[in-house]
Amino acid sequence: MHVQLPGDQETIMRIIGITGTNGAGKGTIVEYLVREHGFLHFSVRAYLVDQLVRLNLTPNRDQMVDLANALRKERGPSAMAEVLYEAAAASGKDAVIESIRTPGEIDALAAKGRFCLLAVDAEPRLRYERILARGSETDQVSFAVFIAEEAREMQNEDPNKQNLQACIARADYALRNDGSFEALYEQVAGVLRKASFT
Repeated sequence: MHVQLPGDQETIMRIIGITGTNGAGKGTIVEYLVREHGFLHFSVRAYLVDQLVRLNLTPNRDQMVDLANALRKERGPSAMAEVLYEAAAASGKDAVIESIRTPGEIDALAAKGRFCLLAVDAEPRLRYERILARGSETDQVSFAVFIAEEAREMQNEDPNKQNLQACIARADYALRNDGSFEALYEQVAGVLRKASFT
């Protein structure tokens, strides 16, 4: 996207979308892009938590999924991505939009130009241990619940509901995060060297 800035200077904003399974390392990728490459961070999860707090609802995973699905039904499959994109575009800076969960969100962001989608995954038990370690209120569930929630979000015929499997399949780059932070960082650095952002 071409964003006009004061003084008739024009910058070309890059957008990286991140999809992937819960606990796979989406946040770690975001932290690296922000710290090492100056990207601004826009999170679907944070947006949903903020909306739930405003509604005086408990920001657990079920509530977030229900709210996201309701917003997409009301405003279209790309609702959250559009809101976050507008905030990113207002900055005029490279941005990373975390937690892409529907093909409609991918379509909307790809139509803006200079977009690249990353998908990250890791072994399920390792991902579960990570979500427990991060201590978020939304992550205090048993392993069985963790797996069941993921299965519910993986496939859906309704375009307004989460379809992680379809999003992961459409990623420009698939990353694995079963090892160290450094190994993941090197994968992301490699993407930045290769990605055309067309």
